[in-house]
Amino acid sequence: MSKKLIIINFFNNIYHFIIAYIKSMRLYYAFLTGIPGWLGLSFYEYISINFKTIEIKPSDEKKIIIILLLFLSWGINQIINDFLGLKEDKINAPDRPMVTGELKIIPALILSGILIIITGFIIWFYLEPIALLPLIIGVILNIIYEYAKGYGFLGNFIFGLMMTMVPVFGFLASGPISTPYFTKSRLSILFICWLLNSIMTFFTYFKDYKGDKITGKNTLVVKFGLKNAGIIGIIFSYMPLISFIIIYSNNKIVSQINNVFIILGILTTIMHLGTGVLFYKNPQGERAKTALLLNFRACICGHATLISLFNKELSLILFIVSYILVGYMYHFYKTTKKTKDLI
Repeated sequence: MSKKLIIINFFNNIYHFIIAYIKSMRLYYAFLTGIPGWLGLSFYEYISINFKTIEIKPSDEKKIIIILLLFLSWGINQIINDFLGLKEDKINAPDRPMVTGELKIIPALILSGILIIITGFIIWFYLEPIALLPLIIGVILNIIYEYAKGYGFLGNFIFGLMMTMVPVFGFLASGPISTPYFTKSRLSILFICWLLNSIMTFFTYFKDYKGDKITGKNTLVVKFGLKNAGIIGIIFSYMPLISFIIIYSNNKIVSQINNVFIILGILTTIMHLGTGVLFYKNPQGERAKTALLLNFRACICGHATLISLFNKELSLILFIVSYILVGYMYHFYKTTKKTKDLI
């Protein structure tokens, strides 16, 4: 083989590896970390403007870096998640790149490790070192989650806890903190985030029902069966609204609700209820994929709605943009050849 051909093959392999890696990142999921992280950043900006603390409003350059890290973080961690869930993915999603061998396991894990380390250096030297803590905890919880998933509600609890690290990161990375890290208001917002993500991941278990049951993953859907899980899903759909009303009526959140929050909150609640009803009627099959898309949108738009407590204009933009782009990217992954089971 000639030297020229060796070089061509090398770069061709690199190209296919990158494409397979990006496919496995499932970029529509990026909004699940990007928007909640933006919530943390917006909350930091809000208190830096409205309260007399030493919090300093982050520069535009710093905000761009934080947001980029947030949107990429899901995909990088997803590679680790795919590796840990390889056994059930062979049944649930046989066309995923790591299952088919299109994405080589060791190089993919090495690349994710390198990207996590680079992220750590950026946080330490340019952002706020304390923000490394939620990053490290998030990675550890991601690993724990793959095993906790097989123990009923524990999987949902761990996943929700993992995802609350995202707004914590967005908050801590934005600048120095003089007030206590966790106040009643901050914990209240984090609880709503935990709830949104715990419910979101519950509905994702419907698509994994067959593989989870065969491999012994005793998720709530496997434990109660598709029909009963559908009823539970409808009940869960009401919980974000009810929880927020209870928390807000007890003055646990420093900000005041506004017209934008009310409008977006109503739309988000409709999406949550629609998700519950759709999965109850069609827990499996093609229509379940429509419900799954609505599920992602409800979770992401729920976080965008919370942003309106601190920045109405930004919230409205992120709500609309997220709703549109998540749908477009989801359908792109769904219809692209060799990626129909990537979700």
